[in-house]
Amino acid sequence: MPERVVQQDLEAKIVTNRLRNRSPELEHYRLREPTHGFEPKETYGFLRYLQHGFPNPLVRWHYHEEYELHLIVDTKGKVFVGDYIGQFEPGHLVLTGPRLPHNWISVDVADEGVALRDMALQFAHEPLESAIQLIPEMREILPLLERARHGIEFFGMSEAAEDYFIQIRETSGLERFICFLRFMRELALCQNYRLLSTSQLQSFDDDASLAQVSTIVNYITEHCETQFSMTELADRVGMSESKFSRFFKRATGNSFTDFVNRLRINKACQLLMETDRYITNVCYDVGFNNVANFNRRFLALKGMTPKEFRRQAEDRFGRL
Repeated sequence: MPERVVQQDLEAKIVTNRLRNRSPELEHYRLREPTHGFEPKETYGFLRYLQHGFPNPLVRWHYHEEYELHLIVDTKGKVFVGDYIGQFEPGHLVLTGPRLPHNWISVDVADEGVALRDMALQFAHEPLESAIQLIPEMREILPLLERARHGIEFFGMSEAAEDYFIQIRETSGLERFICFLRFMRELALCQNYRLLSTSQLQSFDDDASLAQVSTIVNYITEHCETQFSMTELADRVGMSESKFSRFFKRATGNSFTDFVNRLRINKACQLLMETDRYITNVCYDVGFNNVANFNRRFLALKGMTPKEFRRQAEDRFGRL
C-alpha cells in the first residue's frame, strides 16, 4: 500500500477515535511534570503554580479535581468551558471549578509557537472549606467558589492578575498564601464578570433558604426533559406562586421560565458535544416540544445555531 494512503488511513482513524471519545479527559498526574510547566511536587504546598507555552501537551479538552485560575498572556483563539464557546485574547482571566471541562485553542500562531501563553494556579476545595469553617473572615470567598463551579470570566483585572501571578510564582510559604488570599478577595469583590457555562445560584444568609433553593434546582435539573409548571414546584416548597417567583428570581438571577430554558439548552449542548443524535431528537430529549422554539432559544442563549455549536465544539480537542 502506498505510504501516502497509509498516512491518510492513520489520520482518518485518529479523527474517528476523537469523534467517538467526546468526553473530556481527566488530567492525570503523569502530565503534571515540570517539563510541561508545573512546579515540582516538593516545592509547593496548598497552591500550585503552572505556566506553559503553545503548543503544549496540557492543551486539550480536560478536567481535574482542583479549581484553576487561568490567565492568557499571549495569543488569541477559542475558549471552551463546559458548554460555553467564546473568544480569548491576552488578558483573558477565568476561574474554573472542580471537574469543569475546559480548553483554550490558539489560532494564527507562528510555526515556532510561543514560549509563554498561560499562567495558572491550581488549588483544592477541601483545605479551603476546612479553613472557612475555622476562620469566619474567609467566608467572603464562598460566593466566588460557588460561582466557579460553572466558570467565571473576569473583566478589567488582567494587569492586576498578572502582578499577582508573578508574586505567587516568586514566593513560597505563608507569603505566597497571603498573596493568594489578597488575590481571591479582589476576585470575590469584582462585579465585572460573567458566568460561562450555566446559571448559578446566589448565596443566602440562612441555611433553610439555601436548602429550599437546592431542592428546587435539583428537581428541575433531574426532570428538565419532562413537563412541569411553576405552580407545581411552588406547591412542593409550600409557597404561593407569586412568592415562589420572587424567591426563585432572587436565588438564581433568572425568572423560572428563563432558568428552565437555560438548563434545557445546556443539556442540549452536552448531547450535541458528546453524541451523534440528530438535532431534532436532541430538541425533544431535553424537554422542548417545538423545534423552531428550540432553535430560537438556542440562538438567543449561545449566539449560534445548534448545528454551528456542534461544528465549533469539535475544535475543543485542538487540531491534528
